[in-house]
Amino acid sequence: MFVTAAEQVCPGSRSCTKDGQGRLSSAAYAGPVSSEHISAASSPGWKWDPSLYAGTARFYSVGRVAYPAELVDLLVTALELDGSGRLLDVGCGPGSLTLLLAPNFAQAFGIDPDAGMLSEAARLAAETGVSNVTWRQLRAEELPADLAPVRLVAFAQSFHWMDRRRVARTVRGMLTDDGAVVHVHATTHQGVDSGAELPYPRPPHARIAELVQRYLGPDRRAGKGVLTAGTPDGEDTIYRAAGLTGPQRLEVPERIIDRTVDQVAAGVYSLSSAAPHLFADRLEQFDADLRQLLASSARDGWFSEEFPSIAMDIWR
Repeated sequence: MFVTAAEQVCPGSRSCTKDGQGRLSSAAYAGPVSSEHISAASSPGWKWDPSLYAGTARFYSVGRVAYPAELVDLLVTALELDGSGRLLDVGCGPGSLTLLLAPNFAQAFGIDPDAGMLSEAARLAAETGVSNVTWRQLRAEELPADLAPVRLVAFAQSFHWMDRRRVARTVRGMLTDDGAVVHVHATTHQGVDSGAELPYPRPPHARIAELVQRYLGPDRRAGKGVLTAGTPDGEDTIYRAAGLTGPQRLEVPERIIDRTVDQVAAGVYSLSSAAPHLFADRLEQFDADLRQLLASSARDGWFSEEFPSIAMDIWR
């Protein structure tokens, strides 16, 4: 029987980390190519459709690694955030970054085209007591809508799904005189393998990828289409063409995080390339095979993984 990850992990909390520090933990199928080289930006024939992340939102808070508090501290200092102005998080998902940054602004907006993501974001906002965020179901290409002016525009693992040149030009025109854009380069679904000794085994990412491909085929699925590998223009080129200057780069150090079997499984289902709806009537069988693989690879139900440093580029 397929059971949601939210029903399997620690009731009443957002994570079940071994050290009890309250950090989220995850890893999941990423495919053989990084998202920088296999994305909407590298697939000119691909078109967005509403099924891209359908059904994945409920797995995010369990299966994706949370952004660390240090990330917010660095941005507050670099941008001299003082509780005034507006934040706009573009492609906010379930508010993973929005909810951390919102207390440093008078008002915050999180926009995303997926209704499920926004519903989960609202639930988490109520759970964490963040009350100054308005959630709007919008695609980035529909900006500026009525959301200008804003002091900070954030893109966190979302820019590659957009018409990047159009969106960069638009948000440039939405900024206040002291405004900025921050592009967060992070990987929250899968870590790296440096060969270092870890407390528990690493998740079997290659075998997870093989399992997903066995069910869904060799192409990287994305909504109703597939993505292809390529070499799209870099973000630096696009931001400069939009009239922005920079970047000023900030970095948060790498982390080692312990994760449960259920968190790793949730991480798989949080990805557009393995969204539950893609498996159709084979979902329960896939879930059984996935959990058998993870259970046989973990030690006492736990994995460990190295997550690389997070880079943040500030453009003004």
